[in-house]
Amino acid sequence: MDSAKLELAAIRYREAEAALDAARADVQAEALAFLRDTDESGAQAEVARITGWTGTHLRRLAKKAEEAAP
Repeated sequence: MDSAKLELAAIRYREAEAALDAARADVQAEALAFLRDTDESGAQAEVARITGWTGTHLRRLAKKAEEAAP
């Protein structure tokens, strides 16, 4: 039995998960920065349109970020 293909697939899977986690963190940080740094009306709707996230999700992210801030 040759497990080389399985090992390669597992490595690629872990790399993809890491890339997804990094991209998710980047999008969340940029979305929160946009909301924090703009006074524009409809900013939350714009972030929701771009990300596909709901207003509820955005509020949870903002609350979580506030709680994590020193």
